[in-house]
Amino acid sequence: MQKTGAVLLGISPDTPKAQKKFQEKFDLPFTLLADADKKVAGAFGVMKEKNMYGKKVWGVARTTFIIGPEGRIQHIFEKVKPEGHAEEVLAYLKESAEGAA
Repeated sequence: MQKTGAVLLGISPDTPKAQKKFQEKFDLPFTLLADADKKVAGAFGVMKEKNMYGKKVWGVARTTFIIGPEGRIQHIFEKVKPEGHAEEVLAYLKESAEGAA
């Protein structure tokens, strides 16, 4: 089986300055992209109505997309909670790679 290079990107509706600060604070080893105008969030369908302190607001639903080598979405993790999610994604990727072998 030939290994392909993987790319990990994070994106949120923050400014580039806020992204840089967050990346430095947590020493993240991957690229963070800023989507301050929420165009990418809208295109990926992750803008959702949320309930915040009893008020309905529009915001980005934390979501992870696995995009395959051919550029198509392979899997979507919705309603992501940060705790344990990296392990969940890694398990999915390992399982997916084993199935492709």
